[in-house]
Amino acid sequence: MYRALIRPLLYLLPAETAHHLAFGLLRAVAAIPGMKKLLRRAFHRRDASLRVHALGLDFPNPVGLAAGFDKDAIGYEALGALGFGFVEVGTLTGRPQPGNPRPRLFRLPEDRALVNRMGFNNRGSADAVSRLEQPRETIVGVNIGKTKQVPEHEAIADYVASAKRLGAHADYVVVNVSSPNTPGLRDLQATEKLRPLLSAVREALNEVSPGRSVPLLVKIAPDLADEDVDAVANLALELGLDGIIATNTTVQRESLQSSPAAVERCGEGGLSGPPIHSRSLEVLRRLKERVGDRLTLISVGGIDTAEQVRERLAAGATLVQIYTAFVYEGPFVAKRLAAGALGD
Repeated sequence: MYRALIRPLLYLLPAETAHHLAFGLLRAVAAIPGMKKLLRRAFHRRDASLRVHALGLDFPNPVGLAAGFDKDAIGYEALGALGFGFVEVGTLTGRPQPGNPRPRLFRLPEDRALVNRMGFNNRGSADAVSRLEQPRETIVGVNIGKTKQVPEHEAIADYVASAKRLGAHADYVVVNVSSPNTPGLRDLQATEKLRPLLSAVREALNEVSPGRSVPLLVKIAPDLADEDVDAVANLALELGLDGIIATNTTVQRESLQSSPAAVERCGEGGLSGPPIHSRSLEVLRRLKERVGDRLTLISVGGIDTAEQVRERLAAGATLVQIYTAFVYEGPFVAKRLAAGALGD
């Protein structure tokens, strides 16, 4: 029904408008008394063999929703009801910011891909506190990034401000240094800059949650050279991080099926979906070889089939995330992919 009826109607609208409409409708439905429970019954695959223990948490299944869909933590319970084992909110920044000018989200249907240059549009980390401190059924990770207007020499303080506000209310925290849409952000992946940043965020999390060690992960780009992937892995081990999320979107535009004119209309930004599947898998395998079982690896990038879920888990991922597949496949995709983890 989604692909035959709902998706064509949504695709009559600009991509970002369609996103806000669909997400708003989902939140409205989930707000009806008793509806979240009904949604969970319909969309969650209840099977003990799907459960995953990682980061000190018990995930009902290994398929999560990546950051970027619920930027302001306004609908994570509604999304969790759709069968996701966990939902990552954000990216949230130290200060509110509008993001880049519209249009900034584009579809490439022939590649089942998206291009975005959203630019961390969000209300700021302080605004999200009241929603994240509420009791919830869904496991929620909090993805934090740098405010665009903050200069690099103040970046650590910007991340720390968000960590202090949100750490006590997050099931895990992700330091995002890999979006291509904030100038200079990816430079922070260099280990000499990443080391003091991650150390400061870890210290901030310990300060605000002294009775609980909040899991801390870093999210990296697929465009890192192999030696830089190795360097980040070594640093994560050195600092005692809990995990790595690999990978974010790519700035590459290779091997696309879409016409050059369609790609050009999208302009700059991060490409997501099947075109980044191969590189994301390569990075995962490289990380697994480097860190073994000492870190939790969350694999994201181009996953849209049950076979690919099994492939990522076999390659060393403990958990996986999707985003673009949710846009193209609709509300039953998490349940379908979770079942794929069982080989169904």
